[in-house]
Amino acid sequence: MLKSSLGLSVMHWTAVIEPIMKSGKEYALLYVISYDFGTTGVKSCLFSIGETLKLIASEYEVYELYIMENGGAEQDADEWWNAMCTTTRGLFQKTGIAPDQICGISFCSQMQGLVLVDDKGNALRRPMSYMDQRASVEMKECQKHGLTISGVSINKLLKSLIITHAASTSVKDPVWKYKWVQNHEPALFSKVHKWLDVKEYLICRCTDQFVMTKDSAYATFLYDTRPGKWGWNKELCKMYGVNPQHLPKVIECSDQAGILTTKAAQELGLSPGIPVYGGGGDATLIGVGAGCVQVGDTHIYCGTSGWVNTVIDRQVVDIFSMIASIIGVESGKYNYFAEMETAGKCFEWVKEHLVLDEIGIYLKKTNIAESTESVYESLYDYMSDTISKIGPGAGGVIFTPWMHGNRCPFEDPDAAGIFFNVKLETGKTELIRAVLEGICFHLRWMLECQDKKIKTSQTIRFVGGGALSSVTCQILSDITGRVIETIEDTKDAGAVGAAMLVAVGNKSLPDVASIKDYISVKKRYLPDLNHKRIYDKNYQIFKRLYQTNKKNFALMNGYERRV
Repeated sequence: MLKSSLGLSVMHWTAVIEPIMKSGKEYALLYVISYDFGTTGVKSCLFSIGETLKLIASEYEVYELYIMENGGAEQDADEWWNAMCTTTRGLFQKTGIAPDQICGISFCSQMQGLVLVDDKGNALRRPMSYMDQRASVEMKECQKHGLTISGVSINKLLKSLIITHAASTSVKDPVWKYKWVQNHEPALFSKVHKWLDVKEYLICRCTDQFVMTKDSAYATFLYDTRPGKWGWNKELCKMYGVNPQHLPKVIECSDQAGILTTKAAQELGLSPGIPVYGGGGDATLIGVGAGCVQVGDTHIYCGTSGWVNTVIDRQVVDIFSMIASIIGVESGKYNYFAEMETAGKCFEWVKEHLVLDEIGIYLKKTNIAESTESVYESLYDYMSDTISKIGPGAGGVIFTPWMHGNRCPFEDPDAAGIFFNVKLETGKTELIRAVLEGICFHLRWMLECQDKKIKTSQTIRFVGGGALSSVTCQILSDITGRVIETIEDTKDAGAVGAAMLVAVGNKSLPDVASIKDYISVKKRYLPDLNHKRIYDKNYQIFKRLYQTNKKNFALMNGYERRV
């Protein structure tokens, strides 16, 4: 049986843990709920963890992402909470599991948001998304003095690198959002009690506790990682003009943050007193859920955004390619993290603006995605099958997936999407395929940037919605020249990582490394070297498209974004 957890008695544990027997060995069966808060919706998952991990039920609910003309990107905290309540109740309507059988809840969420709350935990304004890029004036004002590298003051850059092994070089970093509110909404700012990230706000709403997990704290670039000095750094706070009193207590990802309050339990349809664990950001936990927990393991994620992430045992930073080492869930391990702003979001854009019309996508005026007679499970499946019928290279068309600016390997909020080399014979199918290839070209670019500083793995775990398409998996393998592996429940990798941290936190699993035993490979894709030769030529052109259009992006988008 499991040991007692903080805030719960052994008697409570024996009430919620169901023993099972397999092969003469007893396992403790835990029921855990994990919440995966993405950019546009939450997926709430009910897992059982025993000899194996099993997804029993899941519920999904959307919420809005409010994009503004001035570069703002916001969400509504009540919409998050309402979606969490609706999906939680939906889980129990689907299963025979009772709320009092749940022995822990945890979170995986988008990172680098800004949620400013008062002393009661109420959000003072709509949270600012990681995509928010309106604070260019605040960043420039802080970084303008003296010589600069990548738009960052050398003196401030060096100080930050010494203290955190990273630096705030993107207008989308949360410290600039904080400064934007301070400058533009001073009356509201005067009421701020704590600065939280997305999951930290939800933890607060569940427990009334103001905490932040280490990975979220590090993503503020105010967190000291020098040996013996771990914690919020007062020098950096002073340098950026941040009030240290606004920064919450920092906990480990597998720590218990608190217990579910009676009020929160009533709204969620759960039992009071359930342990609530810290969990982690998506950049931290999706790799864990993919089974990439050992040094040298690389995974690629393709959801709304996209990234390349490799587990390392030391802090590495590439200021020129905008790659930093995020604190991992285990002490002494870090995630070398390279991000692109829009990946799957580009394919969604294609669906909405190139596909959903009257041309070539409706059969007998029946929507493929909604037809009960169709062999396709979704419109995306139909799109993938359609582009598989033409060869690699998309008929010579190249697409740049920078539809909301870009972070790595160049930081430019003015960058945008391009369809390059469109000709009379170019059709919609070529354009759709070019979008997928463009996403994969950019992922290869970030992978190669990582290889300049560390060694990435030759076999890569591919997770997220993009990994559901065998066509995308093969294109990624052909473009990168790497073996690509997919896993079960690929869209739920973040939720899996959060759930497994409950098991680590309550000591039913000995350590994070043991999570790998629960994650199995579903399919492997080997690169086609003939296809790679075609892609290699297009890839070189793809990389040049940014430099040849950088000034044009600034002329077209720079002024509009700053006013």
